[in-house]
Amino acid sequence: MNPVRERHTVAIVGAGAAGALTAVQLCETAVRRRVPLALVLIDPAPEAGRGTAYATTDPRHRLNVPAAGMSCYPDDPGHFTRWLCRHGEPTVRGDDFATRYRYGAYLADTLARAIVRAHGTVAVQRLRTRAEACRPAPAGRLELRLADGSGLLADSVVLATGPAATTGGWAPPRLRASSRFIGSPWAPGALDGPLGRSLGGRLDGPAGEPLDAPAGRRAGGHGPAGQGTGGHGAGGPCSGGHGRAGRDAGSHGAGDDVLLVGTGLTAVDLALTLDRPGRTVHALSRTGLLPQPHALVPAPAMAAPEGLDAPTLSALRRAVYRHIGRAVRAHGDWRPALDSLRPHTARLWRSLTPEERAVFLREVGALWNTHRHRTAPATAESLDRVRTARRLRVHTGTVSDAVHRYDDSLLLTLSDGSRIGASWVIDCTGPGPRPQDPLWRSLFDAGAAVPGPLGLGAATRDGRLLDAQGRTGLALFTLGAPRRGELWETTAVPEIRVQAAELAERLLAPLAPSRRPARRRPLDAHGLPLSTHAEAAAAHRTGLERVLKVRAGAEDAFARAVAVDPGFALGHAALALLGHECGADVDVPRALADARRCARERADERERSFVDVVTRRVRGEGSDGGAGALLGHLAAYPADALALAAAVPTIAFSGVGGLDPAYALDLVERAAPAYGGHWFPDSLLAFLRQDQGRHDEAAELAGRALAAEPASGHAAHALAHVHYECGDHVRGRDWLDAWVSGHGRGAVHRAHFSWHVALHELALDDPAAVRRRWFAQLAPGRVSGVRALVDSGSLLWRARLSDSWRGPVPAEDVLDSVAREIVERPATAFTALHAAVALTAAGDLPALRRLRDHAAGADPVQREVVVPLCEALAALLEERFQDAARGLDALLPVLGRVGGSAAQREVVEETLLYALVAAGRCEAARRLLDTRLDRGHAPRDRRLLAALPG
Repeated sequence: MNPVRERHTVAIVGAGAAGALTAVQLCETAVRRRVPLALVLIDPAPEAGRGTAYATTDPRHRLNVPAAGMSCYPDDPGHFTRWLCRHGEPTVRGDDFATRYRYGAYLADTLARAIVRAHGTVAVQRLRTRAEACRPAPAGRLELRLADGSGLLADSVVLATGPAATTGGWAPPRLRASSRFIGSPWAPGALDGPLGRSLGGRLDGPAGEPLDAPAGRRAGGHGPAGQGTGGHGAGGPCSGGHGRAGRDAGSHGAGDDVLLVGTGLTAVDLALTLDRPGRTVHALSRTGLLPQPHALVPAPAMAAPEGLDAPTLSALRRAVYRHIGRAVRAHGDWRPALDSLRPHTARLWRSLTPEERAVFLREVGALWNTHRHRTAPATAESLDRVRTARRLRVHTGTVSDAVHRYDDSLLLTLSDGSRIGASWVIDCTGPGPRPQDPLWRSLFDAGAAVPGPLGLGAATRDGRLLDAQGRTGLALFTLGAPRRGELWETTAVPEIRVQAAELAERLLAPLAPSRRPARRRPLDAHGLPLSTHAEAAAAHRTGLERVLKVRAGAEDAFARAVAVDPGFALGHAALALLGHECGADVDVPRALADARRCARERADERERSFVDVVTRRVRGEGSDGGAGALLGHLAAYPADALALAAAVPTIAFSGVGGLDPAYALDLVERAAPAYGGHWFPDSLLAFLRQDQGRHDEAAELAGRALAAEPASGHAAHALAHVHYECGDHVRGRDWLDAWVSGHGRGAVHRAHFSWHVALHELALDDPAAVRRRWFAQLAPGRVSGVRALVDSGSLLWRARLSDSWRGPVPAEDVLDSVAREIVERPATAFTALHAAVALTAAGDLPALRRLRDHAAGADPVQREVVVPLCEALAALLEERFQDAARGLDALLPVLGRVGGSAAQREVVEETLLYALVAAGRCEAARRLLDTRLDRGHAPRDRRLLAALPG
């Protein structure tokens, strides 16, 4: 028996953007839901994903939507931008416009990865042929007849055929019959003639003159009127007897010129491709309107206006025009107003009567298209240069006649009586009203499909084809351009990707196995049920145990959990949290999107709540950055150890910013009984007690936790702080150095413990030991990513401030080991603080200002703490020490909002001390040093105090 036949078979006809997006969604949804599927992609193209739109290799052909709007996933808008960053464009931003060829590569790569991940659940077959007919088959199936003579049985068929081919119906018969007429410009090899020498080298004129004779004697020459053989002067032999030189657009003859019929996005691309010195590209359309450009700097987004549910088209138009007027007055730009309509366009289109839709198309359709479907700024700039040089000329009208000249070029008469000479005419009028390929014709002829409203596309209901009786009889689906009649705006990726996700949901929903209540779900280590199977649950428990111990390998364990069960929401959420908070090598937005999908499909209330907590935390949602949601979750589920670890600032996570220490202590104490005497709550309590200055209690709790679990990183961390805050630097150095070499060897934040040892050595005023420690355990190559910023960079800066590092500090090496995205656009205020410190150590004032600009648009803590910190540090670099000291002093009372420990935030206090001394405010510096020495003995601080003047 063929095992593929046992699976539900979905055939996708067309493997361009729409087909690839549908296949990606089907693969990923089938894997999450454990639905066996056979997927057949039918398309003759050599590579899936590119289709016609993204096969062009011309780098001047750019997307007309910014990268942030071109993700394959509607719930992960940054996916394409991140792909570009990983594939050779590390500085790309979401508002950049990528080339269309790069986007084709992205589609192909995303599809390939989805197929690989789905292996074992989804059997994918690629047929490089065309489907030419479709008819019903027994058992409710469909039979596709292929161009190679074979057939294919499928349970469902998705027609992802893209826009319909141009019909050329506008062209006079003699033009359509001409070999100089190109009806499908994107067909392979279609532009070979215009891209080469259009007249094919040395041809002879009527009197034996070669056509490459001197100017004035060759076709297309610019000699005196009437002398050129292609001129339209006093009745030259090829002029057709028309002597209206003043009205003829092509009075200089055909030469190498090209006429593009249509002035939309296709014409823009071809105008740039065909542009070259000595050639005029003519563009002709009924309106003569070219697409508008996108703004160089996008204006702020606008909300859709009231009054969109107007009862008539005229009322709706008035509401939209008023909205555009408000946008121009508020922003000096109409684009935000038009963009705000995008989510509502399909609903508004459906609300119009057929007569109103026809009026819209007739009266404002062209105006809508030129403003709605815009060009990239770089494309618009190139087009302007070509027009300024007069190598592109735009005309209004239609072609009414065409005749061949002696050299096989064309003389074209326009509707206003003027003429254009051209060697080639290219149809750029855009898609036809409805598909005309053999497969669609067979469906229309059989009544299995009917034209859509106004003859646009095909009639559908939620993407399913309607037959001649208005029923959804066959399992035939479509998306994208064939749904124009139903949706109007449906040809761009932002709309198609949503349709693809909805289509995958619709196709697979009936196939999901019936869920019988499990007798017993697997549990995590603290008795909470997990919505997964035993193998994934075991991997999840391993990951959680490693997080609680602060040991390496948690990321790998959670990744293994979602690999064996891609529908496991908690596994994806844990990965997102580790990537966001701990710098784990995780695509955080992708993991978060997966977690949210899986939570909707298969999760209990506790798991959905945790996914919501992680979502808010990663996105910084709400005025508290998601803190309230996390604390509410813990009140309901105190035994959720990963949530508790994330809430309490110790070492693994930055905690809840601004969380009152007493509240944090109460939070852990209330949760502790749910753990049944487990060592984990004691390790957190130890850290919180030392943060309160209750060092004896902290040491006792840490010792108890370490006795139960010697590898407990939280407990070791708490004890390190006790030693540091008590000024017990010798014992702290020796104990922690031994732990790092022993039980702490597998610690995921081992560099942080080394940093603690180095702090003891710094306080003991042992610069040689600090340098040895830095190069052996904290230098780039041994530490990278966020950990390098937080530990290595801050240690260098502190050593420099206290004259404990001779010579220039290698801060640039630290920054080079961290992704620029993390340094200049950090996700958390805690990371941002340390990025600011490292940039200051490197003296990189421009990058420090970019970080400030990012923080100004980030979460509230970054806006209110990191922005003034960056300004104070910039003043320090500019040697405005008084300003720096004032700014840093004002920050000390609110610095706890960034999270982390007092020892980590102490770097700001030490910077303030340096600024006070540099500003000559020695008395203030003395008071600060006295306060520090009251907290704990430190030979270095005594040296600094003794060195103060007076």
